[in-house]
Parts: sequence; structure tokens; C-alpha cells
Amino acid sequence: PRPTLDDPKVREEGLLLRRDRALLELLYAAGLRVSELTGLDLVDIEQKERILRVTGKGNKERIVPYGNKAQEALDNYWPLREQLLWQTSGGSVGRRAMLPTEAVFLNYAGRRLTQRSVGRIVKKYVRLVNMNWDLHPHSLRHAFATHLLADGADLRAIQELLGHQSLSTTQKYTHASIRQLMDIYDKSHPHA
Repeated sequence: PRPTLDDPKVREEGLLLRRDRALLELLYAAGLRVSELTGLDLVDIEQKERILRVTGKGNKERIVPYGNKAQEALDNYWPLREQLLWQTSGGSVGRRAMLPTEAVFLNYAGRRLTQRSVGRIVKKYVRLVNMNWDLHPHSLRHAFATHLLADGADLRAIQELLGHQSLSTTQKYTHASIRQLMDIYDKSHPHA
């Protein structure tokens, strides 16, 4: 017999932790909007090349890479996803066909996670680590852009990865980094 999510041993293993880890890693690794994350289907992930086909604002599609850590988290999540589908279908193949099995991230009921659910998940982990930060899913997208810029990525490349039409939108994300770079310049450059 298959273990269920009601089984205390299964809960102890933190099965949904695997889902949450995968979605948090992917949000940050690819700089996704929450709507892009919740809209991901299995066909949108090319695991071998570690790229996503993302549908962004204005129904525009873009290709976004993601890293090893996100892939590892996804690899750990896939068995849980299958278990959720199996359990919510009552083990029957016929009923399973009615569920949205193409969605990457699922809730307890085997349905696509909502944007609101992702927001609650992020808040839950902020509380768990006892940080007094007002962190939202979008904060991970902001951190993605900021970290790329801080490590020398070209602003146009960041614009492309984020799916921004306007470079000025990307510059808003990175404004704090630019300020930080200017401070470093002022403190470090001999001719500043």
C-alpha cells in the first residue's frame, strides 16, 4: 500500500517541504513572477538543459535558464507530485484524468497552486526563520536581478531574463544595486 499524506511518518519526512523548496528555488533561480511559476506546466520544463518556457505579461513567451540547486529541488519534488496525484485520484486512472496533471506545482488536493498559496508559503518560511522582513514572492525576483547585477551581469541580459519590455523597468529593480556600487566606487576608487 502507498503511504498517504495523512500518515504521520510521511508528514515527519516533510513531503510538502520538498514542494516548497522546489518552488522557492525556482522562483529565485529563474527570477519568475508568481503568475509565471503557478502557470508552469510539465511541458514548460526542459530538465536536461535546465531551461523553462515561461509565459509572462502580455502572454509573451520567453526562455529562462535555472541552476543545479533548483533542479535538485525539482528532482526531490517529482515523487511527491506523483503521490499527490495518485492520492487525490483515489488510485484510479479514470478520475486522475480529470485533474490538472500538467501543472508543475500542486496543492494537497492535486490541483494547481494559486498565486495566493505561493504568497502564504513564502510568508510561512519567513516566520519559521523568525525574520522580521516583509518578504513576498516578488522579493525573490528582485533578489535575482540584484544579485545578477552585483555579479557583473549586463543590464540588457537581466532585462531579457526578467521579460521586461522596457529597460527602465529593469533599472528600477537594480536601483539599490547601482546605489551600492556607487558607494563602493566612492569609497574605493582613488579618483572618486
